[in-house]
Amino acid sequence: MFAISLKQNQYPTYILSDDSALSSVEVVPDRGGIITRWKIQGQELLYLDEERFKDPKLSVRGGNPILFPICGNLPDNIYDYQGKQYILKQHGFARDLPWQVSKEAADDCASLTLVLSSNDQTRAVYPLDFQLVFTYQLQGNQLKILQRFSNLSSVRMPFSVGFHPYFWVKDKTGLTFDIPGSEYQDQQTKTHYPFSGEFDLTQDEIDVAFKSITRNSASYTDHKRRLQITLTYSDLYSTLVFWTVKGKEYICIEPWSAPRNALNSGEQLNYIEPGKTLEAWVQMTYRSL
Repeated sequence: MFAISLKQNQYPTYILSDDSALSSVEVVPDRGGIITRWKIQGQELLYLDEERFKDPKLSVRGGNPILFPICGNLPDNIYDYQGKQYILKQHGFARDLPWQVSKEAADDCASLTLVLSSNDQTRAVYPLDFQLVFTYQLQGNQLKILQRFSNLSSVRMPFSVGFHPYFWVKDKTGLTFDIPGSEYQDQQTKTHYPFSGEFDLTQDEIDVAFKSITRNSASYTDHKRRLQITLTYSDLYSTLVFWTVKGKEYICIEPWSAPRNALNSGEQLNYIEPGKTLEAWVQMTYRSL
């Protein structure tokens, strides 16, 4: 049986549940429309820094933040658009703004639809009119995010979008990866390295981008916890980022539609014509081993 309930914590929190699968997802619209928890059969699948989450002045580190209209950062947080310079901080503003709940359903899945529309605050840093409609769907061991991007401006809208899921991992020595790329770029040094399926997880930090992915899925297996998480995604998503920090109990495998600084470089940058809409999706699937 599917259900949606609402609890009042620091922020109103929507709980999507599938009782037959013992699965649930928690969504906080007021905190960037973020998924904060995903739990199946007693397994917590996402990491969340609770202290940062409680402070509205800080970006959330954990859950599954939404990245829009950029992924990553810009040099000095600056980009040029139509002859003017704008300042846009890392990962954009969608993860910091409140989203509006527009629909709830619990028929063939537990479904929650959120909307973010342009306003004076967004136009100051991104001078375009838009509407984002994201629908979270929970069914069994699958969590799907349907996305609709509408350009309400009179000019073509450049953007990139992504997700930043923090998967909870207590012991990184038990991990193996299946990432569809043979080469990655270190995001700090911009150096390219071959990839054979392994990361040196003893490093202080790993922050790399796979820009030439060969299929629409990636996964990691946590042999210590006996589970596997697979991400699948529509063709809009052209880049995968892997990020982790030594001593922190998370890894991030992030589907991005374009690499960092795409608003300036144009690399794999996405566009929507005036009055048009683009749709995409990302799905995460849990499997017990």
